[in-house]
Amino acid sequence: MDFNIIIFAVAVLGALAVIFGLVLAIAAKVFEVKVDERLPLIQECLAGANCGGCGYPGCAGCAEAILAGKAPVTACAPAGPENAAKIAAIMGMEAPSGEKMVAHVLCNGGTNAKKNFEYRGVNDCLAATKVCGGSVLDCKYGCLGFGSCVAACQFDAIHIGENGAAVVDKDACTNCGACREACPRHLIVEVPYSKKVFVNCSNKDKGAAAAKVCAVSCIGCGLCERTCKFDAIHVVNNVAVIDYDKCKGCTMCAKACPKNAIEPIPTAEEKEKFKAAQKAAAERKAAAAKAAAEKAAAEAAQKTE
Repeated sequence: MDFNIIIFAVAVLGALAVIFGLVLAIAAKVFEVKVDERLPLIQECLAGANCGGCGYPGCAGCAEAILAGKAPVTACAPAGPENAAKIAAIMGMEAPSGEKMVAHVLCNGGTNAKKNFEYRGVNDCLAATKVCGGSVLDCKYGCLGFGSCVAACQFDAIHIGENGAAVVDKDACTNCGACREACPRHLIVEVPYSKKVFVNCSNKDKGAAAAKVCAVSCIGCGLCERTCKFDAIHVVNNVAVIDYDKCKGCTMCAKACPKNAIEPIPTAEEKEKFKAAQKAAAERKAAAAKAAAEKAAAEAAQKTE
């Protein structure tokens, strides 16, 4: 065996390895794509759930969009206001202000709503809407209760309640929007966390029709609207809607609602006290009007004498 040939071959291969290594190192330097040092810092501030609630492909996509100015520093709702402030600092911006928003289900029907038939199939709301024109419930606006929103939530913040309708745990909710996307009837909206008064209905049918399909449906009677002293609730398209910029959380509208369609649901005792107070106020108003009329009549009589 000629060892010189072997040594020569090894030397050639070693030389080629060094040359190729140098070429790759130079190419890596020439074609290097520089990553903004802020990108990993922003990504560290995100929730890391890759939930897609921001509308971008995962947290990496969200971070890139924030860095490029295509998304706000608050794009990742699960990250919360504290991390949004950190991202703002990284971006050299002022920390965002504003109240925390959470999800709310515009329905409390469940077992209170009439069913057309007993659905037996895939435990999914969208699947249920494909059966018999989606008419599992008589109410075409009601929560179907098959838990598509529950399956979509990665934060264990929404569940099917005892009455069969979805309920949000507002302390656990991050407002990522996954449940809203999952609901085929678009019954889930965002509301300010600090507010405690909510309309639990989205039925836009007229009163009589709405009452036929659900025992707790808003009937658009307007008692809530007439009771509110802050002009914070109005009947729009036959269903009550709250203006949270005006709402003071007095709960008078909830007490006035004859169908218990507004949360917090008052007790029977609270209802009776409210009715008594309303009756007393009406009597005082009638007495004052009568006294004013009698005074005006007396003054008119004096003038004619």
